[in-house]
Amino acid sequence: MIADEQLARSILEALPNPLLLVDGKNRIAMVNSACEDFFQASATMLRKNTAEDLFPFSSPALEAIARARDEGGVINEYATSIGTPRFGGERIVDVQTTGLGDMPGTVLIIILRQSMAQKFDFQLSHRGAARSVSGMAAMLAHEIKNPLFGIRGAAQLLEPTVGPQDRSLTRLICDETDRIRNLVDQMEVFSDERPLERQPVNIHVVLDRVRQIILAANPNGVTLTENYDPSLPPVSGNHDQLVQVFLNLAKNAVEAMNSDQGGKLEFTTAFRPGVKLAVPGSSERVSLPLEVCVNDDGPGVEEELRPFIFDPFITSKAQGKGLGLALVAKIVRDHGGVVECIGRERGATFRVLLPLEKRVEKAD
Repeated sequence: MIADEQLARSILEALPNPLLLVDGKNRIAMVNSACEDFFQASATMLRKNTAEDLFPFSSPALEAIARARDEGGVINEYATSIGTPRFGGERIVDVQTTGLGDMPGTVLIIILRQSMAQKFDFQLSHRGAARSVSGMAAMLAHEIKNPLFGIRGAAQLLEPTVGPQDRSLTRLICDETDRIRNLVDQMEVFSDERPLERQPVNIHVVLDRVRQIILAANPNGVTLTENYDPSLPPVSGNHDQLVQVFLNLAKNAVEAMNSDQGGKLEFTTAFRPGVKLAVPGSSERVSLPLEVCVNDDGPGVEEELRPFIFDPFITSKAQGKGLGLALVAKIVRDHGGVVECIGRERGATFRVLLPLEKRVEKAD
C-alpha cells in the first residue's frame, strides 16, 4: 500500500498541469508542484486557503466546482479567469472539475494553461484579418500621402512671404507632414504581400550579426551570452528579414533593461522536433522544430499586455510607436513560423519557432 501511495504521489508530482483538491467546504486539501508554481505559493500556504481565495469573484470556475460536487461527472469551463493579485495575478485558462465518488463533496480541479496548439490556431485564424488590415494600410498610405505632399508644398510656398514669427508655423507644418509621412512609410511595410525570397539560412550567422550590432551600440551596458545548439540545420528564410526580427527583439530587451545600468541578454537556440503546425486548407502539417529565444532580465512584460504585444500600436514605451513587434510578427508569419512572449520570474523571453530548409531529393 505504501509503495502504491508513493507511486501515486510521484505520478501526481510529475503531471505538468496544475492540480488541486478541495473538500466539501471548498477548502484546499492537496496541490501538486505544478500548482505551487502556477500560483507562486507553497503547498502549505495554499492549504490555508479556499477556492474562493484563488479564483476571482464570480468566476465561472467556482460554479463548475459546485456543479461537479452536486451533479457529478466532469464539468469544463473554457477561457475563464483564475488567480488573484495575491496568488500570481489573474490569467485566462481552461478549468476542468470532477467530483470524487469515493470522497463525497471533494472535487478535483485541473487547470489547463493555453497550449502551443491554441497559440498556433490564434495566429492562423487572424491571418485573414491581418491581410484585410494590410490592404487597408496600403490604401490609406496612398490616400494620405497625396494630400500630405500638397500641404507641405503649400507651406513651403508660403514661407518666403510671411514674417519671422509666422515662418515658425510654416516650418512646423513641414515638420509634422514629414513625421506623418514617415509613419505611413512604416505602415506600408505591413501591406507588402510579395512572396518571400527564401534560401537556406544559418540562424547562428543571423544572431552573430545581431550580437555585433547590439554590442557596438551598447559597449559597456549589456552582457550578452549565447547558448546554442551547434548542430542545427539551416532555416528556410530571408537572411536580412531574420536579422530584422532578432534585432528588433534584442533592441526591445536592451531598452527594457535600461542598459546604462547594465543588464543580461541571452540568445539561445534548440531543436524541438515535436512541434508541428497544421496548414489551413490542407492535410499537411508543417514542422517548426527550430527554436530561437531572446531572454532578458528586465522588468518583463505585464501579464495583461502579453496577448496583444504583437498588435500594431501596442507598446509600453512612453515614446514608442508600437510597430516594432508587429513587424516581427509579420516577418515570422511570412516565414511560416510563430512568435510568442513568455513571462518569467524576472525578465521576459521572446520565443520564435521556424521551419527548416526543405531538402529536395535528386532523382537518380
